[in-house]
Amino acid sequence: MVTISFPTTQGVLLAGGLARRMGGGDKPMRTIGGRTILERVIARLSPQCSGLILNANGDPARFAAFGLQVVADDVPGFPGPLAGILAALDWTAANRPEAKWVLSAAGDCPFLPRDLVARLHDERIAANAELAVAASGGQSHPVIGLWRVGLRDELRHALVVEDLRKIDRWTARYPLATVTWPTEPLDPFFNANTVEDIAEAERLAALDAAS
Repeated sequence: MVTISFPTTQGVLLAGGLARRMGGGDKPMRTIGGRTILERVIARLSPQCSGLILNANGDPARFAAFGLQVVADDVPGFPGPLAGILAALDWTAANRPEAKWVLSAAGDCPFLPRDLVARLHDERIAANAELAVAASGGQSHPVIGLWRVGLRDELRHALVVEDLRKIDRWTARYPLATVTWPTEPLDPFFNANTVEDIAEAERLAALDAAS
């Protein structure tokens, strides 16, 4: 484990989606270059976080081989990634009280930056922001960001009472730092949404290994 110089940060991998564009199933379990996408995400984030949990719904036993605590949404109806973020904030408050921040990342992004957590914290502090999200190629990636555990009650109210679903509508309520990464030699936030994306990911994995 490397020494980290930013606040203690719990990581959550969001794998609660229904993978409709893949014909169902768990996208993070697809294989790229002989390793599952989830293995690649864990390898990228483990050195950056004080611990990792997995947000997923359904039978948690299917993820047993990865050795991560699986935390399901506690808001019914698959309301989207905000529910997974809320579940992670609640779990962290109960189980890792020393961690005041949660880093969320999509479980289907195999090439995440190795400096993701450090840069998000640096920019958040510099901007005196409440939240921080990643961006690349002129596009924000709100699923990949830093969330203050102390905002969990406000997030629960937005989800349950206001029926709010879009992450960027919630982040717009707070001072927000947006941190941009280059897209060469590859976009670190490439995600495998379709069967065709898996083929592209195989090509990118070779570039990633060489970078």
